[in-house]
Amino acid sequence: METPEVRKSPLSRRLEAIPPSGIRRFFDLVRSVEGIISLGVGEPDYATPWHIREAGIYSLEKGYTMYTPNTGLPQLREAIARYLEENYGVAYNPETEVLVTVGVSQGMDLAMRAIINPGEEVIIPDPAYVAYVPCALLAGGKPVPIPTTGEEGFRLSHERVARAITPATKALLFGYPANPTGTVMPRRDLMALAELVRKHQLIAVSDEIYARLVYEGEHTCFAALPGMKERTILLGGFSKAYAMTGWRLGYACAPQEIIEAMTRVHQYTMMCAPIMAQMAALEAIRNGDAAVKEMAREYNHRRRAIVKGLNAIGLPCPEPQGAFYAFPSIRATGLSSEEFTEKLLMEEKVAVVHGSTFGACGEGYVRCCYAVSLPAIEEALKRMGRFMARYGR
Repeated sequence: METPEVRKSPLSRRLEAIPPSGIRRFFDLVRSVEGIISLGVGEPDYATPWHIREAGIYSLEKGYTMYTPNTGLPQLREAIARYLEENYGVAYNPETEVLVTVGVSQGMDLAMRAIINPGEEVIIPDPAYVAYVPCALLAGGKPVPIPTTGEEGFRLSHERVARAITPATKALLFGYPANPTGTVMPRRDLMALAELVRKHQLIAVSDEIYARLVYEGEHTCFAALPGMKERTILLGGFSKAYAMTGWRLGYACAPQEIIEAMTRVHQYTMMCAPIMAQMAALEAIRNGDAAVKEMAREYNHRRRAIVKGLNAIGLPCPEPQGAFYAFPSIRATGLSSEEFTEKLLMEEKVAVVHGSTFGACGEGYVRCCYAVSLPAIEEALKRMGRFMARYGR
């Protein structure tokens, strides 16, 4: 009697725990509907400032089309190190402690693969940016979500983190200002987390891509806290503040041992970031401050308009302190966040992102990006007001 043939799956078992991106799946649907106002994609509506684009164009005209060192152009790494020391008081050696990456998401992937052994735990806030959990899983780690609540401003509680730490805990991965909530963690709260990192000899992976977009209070660089430079992988980039999303340029700063490990993965999987993007980023970090401040002022104006409008139509929304997202509660409708977003899209042609995409604690909320024009925000609010007249309680 023949033994039945058992089909082997061609796919990695690790991928079974990672669903397709909820954001991307939803925006495949968005593209199929005419007349959409999108408050969904986390991308500035500005073009990259001309002088930065010109630097990229000039690099092509000069024939800069070759590889750079794996870690990035020396002059860009020097500029990044200088920027961090001048603005946050944390000093990195540009030769050994700075790595230029293809966006912050690649930096996060490299960080997880460099430090995580199979089964080690990574503590992550919930809700959080959609790539955090998948990056931990792809590295063989075990994500440990820590609930945060709207009533507490979605701040990460050091008490909850402390209770979640086990002998298997390796890292704490977080990002402030936060996507999707716009939360900015006060320095005192970050100090409490830093004490846990020190006490339990953890590694902090701090995603600070929105550091330049803070409207209330000020940004605290986690690596600049006492004793944290030695225990932190600092991730930053150019996409959000400089309106350079498509250029795909970020950086990681960490102790030499960790940067060397991240570079080993980087050199085999990516080689280096594109030289044209690096030349543009060099211009951005040297001469882009005025443009960043101008865009941030406009985002602040839009932030106040969208928060006021959401509250007026029955979607309670505290003012986000940073980034460019509002995260209103939709509980008054009785709809799940996914039901809300799909009905709003189909009935009023407004696209927002359902909160459950960002974790279980995001259920009951939706993310609205206000990096779009004020007229678009006003029209979206008008349509959402009609929607709430039907579904609000």
